[in-house]
Amino acid sequence: MQKRFVSIWFSHLTTDWLTLRRPELKEVPFVFAAPVRGRNIITAANILAEAQGVTAGMAAADAKAIVPLLEVVDDIPGQAQKLLKALGLWCIRYTPLIAIDLPNGLILDVSGCAHLWGGERPYLGTIIKILRSKGYNARGAMADTVGTAWAIARYGRLKPIIEPGTQAHALLTLPPAALRLEPLVLDRLQKLGFYTIKSFIGMGRSVLRRRFGPGLLLRLDQALGNEDEPLLVLHTAQPFHERLPCLEPIRTATGIEIAIKTLLENMCERLHSEGKGLRTAILKCYRVDGKIIEVGIGTNIASHHINHLFKLFELKISSIAPALGIELFTLDAPKVEDIEPGQEILWLPQGCSLEDVSLAELLDKLANKIGSSSIKRYLPQEHYWPERSIKLALSLQEKRTTNWRTDRPRPSLLLPRPERIEVTALIPDYPPMLFIYKNKVHQIKKADGPERIEREWWIEAGEHRDYYYVEDQDGKRYWLFRLGHYSGNRPGQWFIHGFFA
Repeated sequence: MQKRFVSIWFSHLTTDWLTLRRPELKEVPFVFAAPVRGRNIITAANILAEAQGVTAGMAAADAKAIVPLLEVVDDIPGQAQKLLKALGLWCIRYTPLIAIDLPNGLILDVSGCAHLWGGERPYLGTIIKILRSKGYNARGAMADTVGTAWAIARYGRLKPIIEPGTQAHALLTLPPAALRLEPLVLDRLQKLGFYTIKSFIGMGRSVLRRRFGPGLLLRLDQALGNEDEPLLVLHTAQPFHERLPCLEPIRTATGIEIAIKTLLENMCERLHSEGKGLRTAILKCYRVDGKIIEVGIGTNIASHHINHLFKLFELKISSIAPALGIELFTLDAPKVEDIEPGQEILWLPQGCSLEDVSLAELLDKLANKIGSSSIKRYLPQEHYWPERSIKLALSLQEKRTTNWRTDRPRPSLLLPRPERIEVTALIPDYPPMLFIYKNKVHQIKKADGPERIEREWWIEAGEHRDYYYVEDQDGKRYWLFRLGHYSGNRPGQWFIHGFFA
């Protein structure tokens, strides 16, 4: 794929931002200034101030002498980067690969994106037009390389779109500063009379390196495409990512449903071809007003079943407020897993077990309604100690490694930690006559036991437990135990550990 990049230059980034926040400054020349070595130095000036000769780098006192009505505002450290990040996130609707180009620009990797807007010219024009409509003085250019796009955006005067393979010709008439060179190199070029790139681009590389250092050759190679220039993108693209730009903003639930189905069809087709299924998916809705609505789903088993996944998203549609309209939908699958071919039988209307599709779908619906943390599945473990005899299953697919113990009754609900209770019992080995749990007295009508469970000495030290199965006056059954041997020197310690169905 032909690489194409867009460079966007915000010539008055911070001053435009302040004007948007304080409209009364629209007709006032003002600057940002920060103290530097005891002097208040201008860091940015708005258009009105620049028109009167005030530029960044001047002392604020000198600027006030030129423009007496100049308003000086304290500089906000880090504000430019913060603004560029916000603008970059907004631009994700046009391409997923965006990098901040400090101090006042963005770089967009738009390879393969422009055709969705009808070509490069309407694509670039749309971006710049909307940014300007938001109040920012923005210029943009598109080229094969970051360096050429950057140069044309700031110094180009004829056309912003450089045809593929013509970056060398486009650079010839530009000043050396268009190559992003160090001030020392620019000053040396200026003194030697190299006012345009054309005046030195044909010189031998050894001569350029000797006179101006390797930095000039690097920037020249990057602009011409002879050297790669990696980008530190704002948002790392997910391996499974789908985008759906909208010709007209979507405002209805029906339109959102169609968009979700379209994204799922594209993603599931790819997942199916690669033998994978998604476990989590995130839908992002980019609104016209710049806000991003995000909803996510999760599944118990890897799935590329479109109808099933759509039903999960359908539960979230009511939480998506389109406001003035949604102009871009994206779908990411940050977590995917392999699907074994035999797993396809899950989607057949037969069987009724953990491998039944209806059970998996039911669990997915419940998890997306009440939260996945509210649904748990346990598997047996080879331990005598009750707390260790079960473990939490990670998915429906996880198989048990041992059988459930059925030779002795076990409660359907086991407390994660036994709770202390007050008991009245005949000694030494009789079951309790009554016990008090959460301030309620339970009169015991039936009891069985004890079942002694020794502590697993190879794991931890401690006393054994004598468990009793008891039933109170209401017919409810409990699993109680006394800790250790009875001793006349101290009262027995009793605990409740489970509830029978």
